[in-house]
Amino acid sequence: MKNFQKLTNKVAIITGGANGLGRATSQLFAKHGAKIVVADINRTDGYKITEEISKNGGDVIFVETDVSKPEKIDNLISTTLAEFKKLDIMINNAGILADARLVNMTMEEWERVININLKGVFLGGQAAAKAMIEQGHGGVILNTSSVVGLYGNFGQSNYVASKAGVIGLTKTWARELGKYNIRVNAVAPGFIATDIINVMPQKIIDMMKAKTLLNRLGKPTDIANAFLYLASAEADYITGTVLQVDGGIVI
Repeated sequence: MKNFQKLTNKVAIITGGANGLGRATSQLFAKHGAKIVVADINRTDGYKITEEISKNGGDVIFVETDVSKPEKIDNLISTTLAEFKKLDIMINNAGILADARLVNMTMEEWERVININLKGVFLGGQAAAKAMIEQGHGGVILNTSSVVGLYGNFGQSNYVASKAGVIGLTKTWARELGKYNIRVNAVAPGFIATDIINVMPQKIIDMMKAKTLLNRLGKPTDIANAFLYLASAEADYITGTVLQVDGGIVI
């Protein structure tokens, strides 16, 4: 595997790392020399991407993780430190959808999305920050938000609330952790061509494209590249920011 040097010997945890944006990020970070911890609730896909990265020469492990459970996050951090002896980059990316209009949304739909998308980010960020502070050499925490967290979206009260909350956590953590040389940033994707998008009706996909200035959906690698930049030394003076990667859907 060719090493592009940007993340050589860095240790990166990527939650939701087995599919979609997380999968693309796991692959890209491995190409850039990082040691990867794929954290995902999906064992089958988790082992699949781990095997793929390993065959290409990457240093990688899979840790089955439900990010909404504190004990699972604790296990994720302790396993990472036992295997790689340190933690440099934490990407809180795991997320789900359960869309419904306000008047129809059930409490189960609300709580399920908040537990994964917001509580899961809080737990991951908290555990990573503790480990990084104890290490004493700084680190990077990156969170996956969304443009809907900035501007809202029809039928997504739970998802929008979670992603807006992620932005609030990002800015708060940047204030709290800067003195430890821990940078905290968020990426806010627009409409990205993941498996979720691919099962939508074509007319909805066409409408999404028409709203985007670049007239196309984003690729998972577009988001992975944003994470790579923010995790690298090239972004050493960037913290507390939300990087929109949306093709100009909101301008």
